[in-house]
This record gives sequence, structure tokens and C-alpha cells, in this order.
Amino acid sequence: MKKLLKFLTLAGFIFIMSSSHSLPKATTYSLTVKVEGLRNSKGVVQFALYNKKGTIPDEKFENYYRIKTCEIDNNSASVTFSQLPEGRYAINILHDENENGKIDKKFLPPLPKEGIGFSNYESLGLKNRPNFSMASFLVTQNSTKKVKIIYL
Repeated sequence: MKKLLKFLTLAGFIFIMSSSHSLPKATTYSLTVKVEGLRNSKGVVQFALYNKKGTIPDEKFENYYRIKTCEIDNNSASVTFSQLPEGRYAINILHDENENGKIDKKFLPPLPKEGIGFSNYESLGLKNRPNFSMASFLVTQNSTKKVKIIYL
């Protein structure tokens, strides 16, 4: 009887281990982000992707989930973020004309010299400051998102 129990336990373990590789994998998606209307083709465009409340604004680009830069072609640029789990995301873009990875500012008033943009934002101002809840959107399938570039 003990041999039979050991055999059944071992057979059960082998069955579970051999069938576990066929468990469904977590579904992931791709998100393509596009920006058009850049004022020139100097530098690069930096695309920062966020997935948590309170992470934007992020002037020093320290709180992002993923970040990519790409060359500018004909005053536009695009990148694709792959293998994203379903969830809420927000995008912050920077037209980094001098390629230093940060938002350069004018002296007075201290506004960005280079173009910036946030998903779901058409303009920026004191009453329209970026935040994650306003900039975020749900990713539940492969999708494309356009972000407007804003020069202040």
C-alpha cells in the first residue's frame, strides 16, 4: 500500500509539473506613441511611460516605468513599448533638442525652452497642470496614442 501511495504521489507530481507549462501566460500588449508637429528635427524625442499615481509631473525623469528615445524624422517621431500588462498608463514626451536628457528652462519665467507633452493634454497652464489621473488611459489591447507637443 505504501508503494502504491508513493507511486500515485509521484505520478501526480509529474502530471502537475508537465501540465503547468501549458497554463495560459499573462497577456501583454504593445503601445505605439506618436508625436507630430515638432518645430524642427534637432535632437531626439524622449518618451517616458508611467504606470502609477503621483508619478507625474516628473521634471527630472526619475519616476517613469519605461523610457525610450528616438530620432526625429520629418518633424515627427514614434516609439513602441512592448510587453505591457493591462493597466493604466500615462505618457510624458520631451523634444530634447540638445540631447541632454532633461527639460531645459528659460530664466524668467521658468518655463521649458523645449517642447513637452502629456497624453490627453492639448495645452498646459497654471490651471491645467499635468497629473497622472488626467493623463492616464487604459491599455487593454495593442494600441496607438498620439501626444501633442507643446512649446511654451
